[in-house]
Amino acid sequence: MINDGLAILNGNTINYDAIKIADGQFHVIKNHKSFNVELINADYTAKTFSIRVNDKIVDLKVEDRFDLLLHQLGMDNLGKAGVSELKAPMPGLVLNIPVKVGQEVKAGEPLAVLEAMKMENVLKSPADLVVKSINVKQGEAVEKNQILIEFEN
Repeated sequence: MINDGLAILNGNTINYDAIKIADGQFHVIKNHKSFNVELINADYTAKTFSIRVNDKIVDLKVEDRFDLLLHQLGMDNLGKAGVSELKAPMPGLVLNIPVKVGQEVKAGEPLAVLEAMKMENVLKSPADLVVKSINVKQGEAVEKNQILIEFEN
């Protein structure tokens, strides 16, 4: 299957054709040039990818039109500023707290695992933060909106 594509790279519009060869492998034609592209690593939450293009590894970050609009409006860092605590999104049982006080955590790293309605829910860091205090213990029952972890400002 041939997929006609359009991408914007550093503000420049790029037209290309792509054929999927296998899972994570593509044959791309751009400006009458042929490229073998392989997906090496993908973080869909952070929208970052490592790909191999003709034996050269390239790291890239994908932004859609909404990401670009938020950046233009200066609103792309609002979610990172002012995060002071992690609250329980639902009542449940604390199964695991894989972080320690003073630990630096990256956005997307697991902070706590809650069991609710027989399902495990991994609560992840919304930004790069430092753990100030942990207010619950493994095995403890928690209520909705109970503060589980506090972060340094």
